Formats: sequence, structure tokens, C-alpha cells
Amino acid sequence: MKKIGFLSFGHWTPSSQSQTRSAQDTLLQSIDLAVAAEELGADGAYFRVHHFARQLASPFPLLAAIGARTSKIEIGTGVIDMRYENPFYMAEDAGSADLISKGRLQLGISRGSPEQVIDGWRYFGFNPQEGETDADMGRQHAEVFLQLLKGEGFAQPNPRPMFANPPGLLRLEPFSDGLRERIWWGSASNATALWAAKLGMNLQSSTLKQDETGEPFHVQQAAQIRLYRDAWKEAGHMRTPRVSVSRSIFALVDERDRAYFGRGSDSDQIGIIDNMRAVFGRSYAAEPDRLIEQLKADEAIAEADTLLLTVPNQLGVEYNAHVIEAILKHVAPALGWR
Repeated sequence: MKKIGFLSFGHWTPSSQSQTRSAQDTLLQSIDLAVAAEELGADGAYFRVHHFARQLASPFPLLAAIGARTSKIEIGTGVIDMRYENPFYMAEDAGSADLISKGRLQLGISRGSPEQVIDGWRYFGFNPQEGETDADMGRQHAEVFLQLLKGEGFAQPNPRPMFANPPGLLRLEPFSDGLRERIWWGSASNATALWAAKLGMNLQSSTLKQDETGEPFHVQQAAQIRLYRDAWKEAGHMRTPRVSVSRSIFALVDERDRAYFGRGSDSDQIGIIDNMRAVFGRSYAAEPDRLIEQLKADEAIAEADTLLLTVPNQLGVEYNAHVIEAILKHVAPALGWR
């Protein structure tokens, strides 16, 4: 059994070929798709976060709106770039959104992906300390955020407050109990997966990974997941961690599917991303029977408990709901995911 959700990049462009021609289109359609996915029986609605781009950015208003419109589906990110985040303000936003959704937030955070601008985090008021990298800064922000989510008091109260305080040091409010265990780290390397396990974060592994062995993408990703789980056990955490992988998977069940995705690439790609040699996982697009056989051979999907389907959000809510439904109906049962 697997949890199956969707992951939207939230693109928009003022093109007649796009169903999302403005930021408003993308935001409202993201809410509608989450509602539709819940009705279809999907388990998660996840969204990418990119700054300075025609894509979804500040995630918490969207997550809160979805939380108010739905009742069961998990709501998450993949991922929030922690180089840009004030962890104190983020803890308040996250607590509010989680309370609105009644504890359904699943926040993916990370160092982030290549940017639209040079050192964009500087415009948000953040700079690495001397001798540190921007990645170090992102991980430090993450550690502060995790500490705040424990809900422990740390701030000295005013002796003459405007409102009465509880006794002792004060924490940030609103506080949502349990959110700390629903934080995921988006990891592109084995080393950061081990770091995430040590800190007690769940693991998100995307459609690319640092090419550390030259093996196929799904083999390297599966090995990363196993290393992460071993490190989790060694760290002595009491709960069972969760692991998600992202995939572009399309069941070709009608002529629209064949027109859009019938000629996709069926092999991994190698590229350089942020000075890192990376292996990019293949897309899957085939008739259901053939698709089922292809997915059986994906070692990383087999290792993960959660699968996020990347969806082409610019094709509109109706078509993306169709993409999700096709996997849930024609593929997942045969693989034992449902």
C-alpha cells in the first residue's frame, strides 16, 4: 500500500496554449485540483515553491485555503527553500495553516533548487556568515525552525504585558502539536539524506539526484532511501519515518494522453545542476498494462511509502484530475498500491 498524491510546479504563462495565464489562475486552480484529488481518493496535494518566477511562491496562504476546502487529503510542499525563510515567522505561518487543516500539513523543506536570479536570498535579507555557504545557511534556518516546532518557551515575557501570559518563557503562537513530525527534507545526495535522518525529518527524494555511482537513477535513489532508513535507526528515533519519491507517470488511456505524452523520453538523463553532476529520472508514459510492468522495475518506488505524481498544471484542473484518476484506477490496484 502506498500513499499517492500529486506535485504541482504551479506554472503560469500569458499564452493561449495555457489554462493558467496568471498567478490568480494558478492559485485558484490549485485549490480546485486539491478538492478534485480528494474526491478521487488521492492522498496528497503538494506544491513546489520558487521565488522570482511565474510559479507558486509563498505557500502558506494556498495551503491554508486548501485546508479550509478539504477534510482528508494531506497538504504539503516539495520544497520550501530555507535560504529564503525567517524560521520564526515561518513557524507562525505553518502553525496557523496546520491548525486550519486540522493537522494535515506535510511540509517539505530543503536548501532549494537553482534560482531565477543571482543569490536571490540576499533580497530577502539573508546572507551566509563568513566561511559558510548559502547551503549551510539554509540548513541552519531549518534547524532553528525544527527547534521552534517543539513548542518550548524561549522568550522572556514582558513584566507589564498587554495581555496576561502563561507562566514561564513564551513560545511562538499559534502552536500546532505534532507538526514537528511532519517535516520532510528534500534531499539530492546521500549525505543530506543521512543528515535529515539524524535530525528526525522524513525524506523527500525528487526526480533528480546527485550522480554518485553512475548507476541508473532509480537504483541510486533506492540506495539513498536504504541508507536513510539505516541512519534513522542508528539515531534512535522512536517513530517510523516516511519517504516519498516523485515521478512523471502518465497512463495513456485516451487520445489526449497520447497526444500530450505518447512520445516522451523513456531513459534517464545526465546534466549539471548548481555545479553538481546529476542524474534525472525518466518519465513513464504508456498504456496501463505496459506501464504497470515498467513501474514494477523501479526500485525506488518500491522502497518509498509515498508517491507524488508530477502534474502538468498548465493543462487545467479537469485534465490533471483525469491524469490522477487514471493512475488510481488503472495502475495502482495492479501494483498493490490500493
